[in-house]
Amino acid sequence: MRGGTSKGIFFKLDDLPEPAQVPGEARDKLLLRVIGSPDPYGKHTDGMGGATSSTSKTVILSRSARPDHDVDYLFGQVSIDAPFVDWSGNCGNLSAAVGAFAISHGLVDPARIPDNGVCAVRVWQQNTAKTIVNHVPITNGQVQETGAFELDGVAFPAAEVPVEFVRPIADGEAVFPTGNRMDALDVPGVGRFEVTMINAGIPTVFLRAEDLGYDGTELQPAVNDDPAALARFETLRAHAAVRMGLIGQVTEAAARQHTPKVAFCAPPQGYTAASGKTVKAADIHLNVRALSMGKLHHAMMGTAAVAIAGAAAIPGTLVSRTAGGAARETVTFGHPSGTLKVGAAAAEHDGHWRIDKVTMSRSARVLMEGWVRLPGDAF
Repeated sequence: MRGGTSKGIFFKLDDLPEPAQVPGEARDKLLLRVIGSPDPYGKHTDGMGGATSSTSKTVILSRSARPDHDVDYLFGQVSIDAPFVDWSGNCGNLSAAVGAFAISHGLVDPARIPDNGVCAVRVWQQNTAKTIVNHVPITNGQVQETGAFELDGVAFPAAEVPVEFVRPIADGEAVFPTGNRMDALDVPGVGRFEVTMINAGIPTVFLRAEDLGYDGTELQPAVNDDPAALARFETLRAHAAVRMGLIGQVTEAAARQHTPKVAFCAPPQGYTAASGKTVKAADIHLNVRALSMGKLHHAMMGTAAVAIAGAAAIPGTLVSRTAGGAARETVTFGHPSGTLKVGAAAAEHDGHWRIDKVTMSRSARVLMEGWVRLPGDAF
């Protein structure tokens, strides 16, 4: 399925071979072989993956036993060139496809599905222990995929699927893992940076584009064709992971590629997006570029968009400062493929910030369904 600007292989839990129905080596080996990893050539020729962070994704779904939820959603980010699956975070883009899959595969009570209208599918995101709600359009009792909604980073229009990330920071969790909206991050051999580190959606560290030698309008080749820049970003990411308490030492970052994300921000500036679309400075509040699995993303990860929305809604963060200084309930930002509008509700209670909800619109559709074949000794 395509969900937002990502593509992944979706499984029902009970359709997996029995050894892979539980976490562990067998499951990881199966998913690696499905995708075609590890692939030293970086092509995924012998698998179903697309050899990018956006297309090397797997999803396992099952009917939820949790109250007020329809489906349990587990996400695995498969490394392209190394033999591991990262279970440390969610994929916000593929989150938009979970509801449609759940409806079509009998994971939602039929009594809750209208003949025509919208079905609110309540998703329990297992990686992050959070609730997501998909508002899936229904026509004649079936999921509607076609429509006029356009999403920058996706080639064709489709039906709009509003997605709510409910309480992306749970009670007892800190929005800012260091307790600060701004921090100084010292990265040996790279430099000292003012940053915002936030946990909303997915752990993310935000930097100023100018501090990295960029202007915020970069497309993928400007970063991904520069091995030295990618190495600096990875070193920076590793040190941020330690400061955020995600790992104990920088050497552990190699086994945790999915989190945290690194993003850099700049004030509004016009540019030509990868699609050829003209993005006008007057139409955005800021520009943001983000890296996923060691490469600049072609658009914006959904979970990173949650982090952007949350940070924009809280005054004093690097994101809100870059966007003009005011806290914003909605923010529109430029990314390599165009623009995206996201909204967040945030409030301060007893000196601590809370993010109640983040909303954005995505689209999703089934690309194919059937059997994927694996060698008998794959797992």
